[in-house]
Amino acid sequence: MKKIMISAAIISGLMILSCALLFAAVGCTLNDPDRDIKRIFPGSTGYKTEFITIEERGGEKLKNRVEERLGDKFERVYETIDVPYAYYIIMKGKDTIGHVHGVNQKGIYGGMQLILATDPEGRIVDFYYQKLSSPEAAKFRSRSFTDQFKGLTLEDFYKIDEPGSRISGIKDPTEKNTEDFKATIRGLKKNLILLDEFMLDKRSDLKYDKESKP
Repeated sequence: MKKIMISAAIISGLMILSCALLFAAVGCTLNDPDRDIKRIFPGSTGYKTEFITIEERGGEKLKNRVEERLGDKFERVYETIDVPYAYYIIMKGKDTIGHVHGVNQKGIYGGMQLILATDPEGRIVDFYYQKLSSPEAAKFRSRSFTDQFKGLTLEDFYKIDEPGSRISGIKDPTEKNTEDFKATIRGLKKNLILLDEFMLDKRSDLKYDKESKP
């Protein structure tokens, strides 16, 4: 009986590890880009898709800089430098009118997929959870919560601890899942940092030295 119990425990552990590695191995792409992009940018005439990894854009040096800007270390399983990030470049004729991009973020009950739509300057146009495992998912997904992030930029996330800042007024919509709220904030900040690094030429990093580009 003990051998059976041990074997079951080992198998269970391997299944969990396998799921974690599978989650880490892929980036966060839109389930239905044609539908989602038209909903967010009804005036768009098309879009282009680009896949970018930290590894190809700067490797460990870039990873270290993103971690410094984030104020947190990458999770070893979920945030490897070879994960591809999908960027949907939204067009209206020949003009770029925005971007749609997502990140995977580890939550209490599993992986989150946090999707942001931003204007050409990096300002949030829309935010939603494409994936969220939580007993209070409805509260997180509610527009009364997600709409509070509209209009915010990366600079706002740097001010989260400043009393009176707009982002400091956004509170956990639940009573029991504070860690998932913190994970959401971290994931959104990381999402905007990567946008800034990959697509916006680091314009939102006031400490960034142009001569230190990888």
